[in-house]
Amino acid sequence: MRPLQKPVAEKKKYRIPDKLYFKIGEVSEITGIKPYVLRYWESEFKMVNPSKSRSRQRLYRKNDVEMILKIKKLLYEDRFTINGARKKLKELGFGKPYAQSELQFEKKGKNVLIQEIIQELKEIQRLLNLSRP
Repeated sequence: MRPLQKPVAEKKKYRIPDKLYFKIGEVSEITGIKPYVLRYWESEFKMVNPSKSRSRQRLYRKNDVEMILKIKKLLYEDRFTINGARKKLKELGFGKPYAQSELQFEKKGKNVLIQEIIQELKEIQRLLNLSRP
Protein backbone atom coordinates (compact mmCIF):
# COMPACT_ATOMS: atom_id res chain seq x y z
CA MET A 1 0.00 0.00 0.00
CA ARG A 2 1.38 3.43 -0.96
CA PRO A 3 1.51 6.28 1.55
CA LEU A 4 -1.11 8.95 1.10
CA GLN A 5 0.04 11.63 -1.25
CA LYS A 6 -1.34 15.06 -1.72
CA PRO A 7 -3.09 15.20 -5.10
CA VAL A 8 -1.12 17.13 -7.67
CA ALA A 9 -2.87 20.40 -8.40
CA GLU A 10 -3.80 20.96 -11.97
CA LYS A 11 -1.44 23.47 -13.58
CA LYS A 12 -3.23 26.74 -13.98
CA LYS A 13 -2.36 29.10 -16.81
CA TYR A 14 -2.16 32.68 -15.58
CA ARG A 15 -2.98 35.41 -18.03
CA ILE A 16 -1.31 38.69 -17.21
CA PRO A 17 -3.14 41.64 -18.78
CA ASP A 18 -1.10 43.94 -20.99
CA LYS A 19 -0.82 46.92 -18.64
CA LEU A 20 2.07 49.03 -17.42
CA TYR A 21 1.23 48.89 -13.70
CA PHE A 22 -0.86 46.67 -11.45
CA LYS A 23 -2.15 47.45 -7.96
CA ILE A 24 -1.65 44.88 -5.22
CA GLY A 25 -5.30 43.76 -5.42
CA GLU A 26 -4.96 43.08 -9.14
CA VAL A 27 -1.73 41.13 -8.60
CA SER A 28 -3.44 39.15 -5.85
CA GLU A 29 -6.31 38.30 -8.19
CA ILE A 30 -4.01 37.34 -11.09
CA THR A 31 -1.68 35.17 -9.01
CA GLY A 32 -4.05 33.82 -6.38
CA ILE A 33 -1.73 35.09 -3.61
CA LYS A 34 -3.17 37.14 -0.74
CA PRO A 35 -1.93 40.76 -0.47
CA TYR A 36 -0.32 40.19 2.94
CA VAL A 37 1.68 37.30 1.46
CA LEU A 38 2.79 39.51 -1.45
CA ARG A 39 4.00 42.15 1.02
CA TYR A 40 5.87 39.47 2.98
CA TRP A 41 7.48 38.11 -0.18
CA GLU A 42 8.74 41.63 -0.99
CA SER A 43 10.76 41.51 2.22
CA GLU A 44 12.08 37.99 1.51
CA PHE A 45 12.69 38.22 -2.24
CA LYS A 46 14.46 41.46 -3.14
CA MET A 47 13.80 40.88 -6.84
CA VAL A 48 10.12 41.67 -6.19
CA ASN A 49 10.36 45.40 -5.84
CA PRO A 50 7.23 47.33 -6.84
CA SER A 51 7.28 51.08 -7.33
CA LYS A 52 5.17 53.22 -5.10
CA SER A 53 2.85 55.97 -6.23
CA ARG A 54 2.63 59.37 -4.60
CA SER A 55 -0.04 57.95 -2.31
CA ARG A 56 2.41 55.15 -1.35
CA GLN A 57 0.35 52.52 -3.16
CA ARG A 58 2.34 49.59 -4.54
CA LEU A 59 2.52 49.49 -8.32
CA TYR A 60 3.77 46.22 -9.75
CA ARG A 61 5.08 45.86 -13.28
CA LYS A 62 4.50 42.86 -15.49
CA ASN A 63 7.95 41.44 -14.68
CA ASP A 64 7.12 41.66 -10.94
CA VAL A 65 3.96 39.62 -11.55
CA GLU A 66 5.95 37.07 -13.55
CA MET A 67 8.51 36.84 -10.72
CA ILE A 68 5.72 36.31 -8.18
CA LEU A 69 4.40 33.45 -10.31
CA LYS A 70 7.91 31.90 -10.38
CA ILE A 71 8.17 32.22 -6.61
CA LYS A 72 4.71 30.71 -6.20
CA LYS A 73 5.70 27.73 -8.34
CA LEU A 74 8.92 27.18 -6.38
CA LEU A 75 7.19 27.41 -3.00
CA TYR A 76 3.86 25.72 -3.64
CA GLU A 77 4.49 23.26 -6.47
CA ASP A 78 8.19 22.42 -6.15
CA ARG A 79 7.95 22.59 -2.32
CA PHE A 80 11.07 24.74 -1.79
CA THR A 81 11.58 26.61 1.46
CA ILE A 82 11.88 30.38 1.21
CA ASN A 83 15.67 30.10 1.50
CA GLY A 84 15.73 27.31 -1.07
CA ALA A 85 13.56 29.31 -3.47
CA ARG A 86 15.79 32.36 -3.01
CA LYS A 87 18.89 30.28 -3.81
CA LYS A 88 17.20 28.67 -6.82
CA LEU A 89 16.23 32.07 -8.21
CA LYS A 90 19.82 33.29 -7.78
CA GLU A 91 21.02 30.21 -9.66
CA LEU A 92 18.62 31.09 -12.45
CA GLY A 93 20.00 34.64 -12.56
CA PHE A 94 17.22 36.46 -10.72
CA GLY A 95 19.24 37.38 -7.62
CA LYS A 96 19.40 41.13 -8.06
CA PRO A 97 16.46 43.41 -7.44
CA TYR A 98 15.02 44.92 -10.56
CA ALA A 99 15.62 48.66 -10.45
CA GLN A 100 12.44 50.45 -11.37
CA SER A 101 12.44 54.11 -12.05
CA GLU A 102 10.17 56.18 -9.91
CA LEU A 103 6.98 57.42 -11.48
CA GLN A 104 7.25 60.90 -12.87
CA PHE A 105 4.31 63.23 -12.41
CA GLU A 106 4.00 66.60 -14.05
CA LYS A 107 4.11 69.43 -11.59
CA LYS A 108 1.61 72.05 -12.61
CA GLY A 109 0.06 74.82 -10.63
CA LYS A 110 -3.59 74.60 -9.64
CA ASN A 111 -4.50 77.48 -11.93
CA VAL A 112 -2.95 75.77 -14.95
CA LEU A 113 -4.83 72.54 -14.18
CA ILE A 114 -8.10 74.41 -13.71
CA GLN A 115 -7.62 76.20 -17.05
CA GLU A 116 -6.93 72.88 -18.80
CA ILE A 117 -10.06 71.35 -17.27
CA ILE A 118 -12.14 74.34 -18.33
CA GLN A 119 -10.83 74.06 -21.90
CA GLU A 120 -11.62 70.33 -21.99
CA LEU A 121 -15.14 70.96 -20.68
CA LYS A 122 -15.70 73.67 -23.30
CA GLU A 123 -14.55 71.25 -26.00
CA ILE A 124 -16.98 68.60 -24.71
CA GLN A 125 -19.78 71.17 -24.65
CA ARG A 126 -18.95 72.20 -28.23
CA LEU A 127 -19.02 68.55 -29.37
CA LEU A 128 -22.35 67.98 -27.64
CA ASN A 129 -23.84 71.05 -29.30
CA LEU A 130 -22.66 69.81 -32.71
CA SER A 131 -24.41 66.49 -32.24
CA ARG A 132 -27.82 68.10 -31.64
CA PRO A 133 -30.15 68.16 -34.65
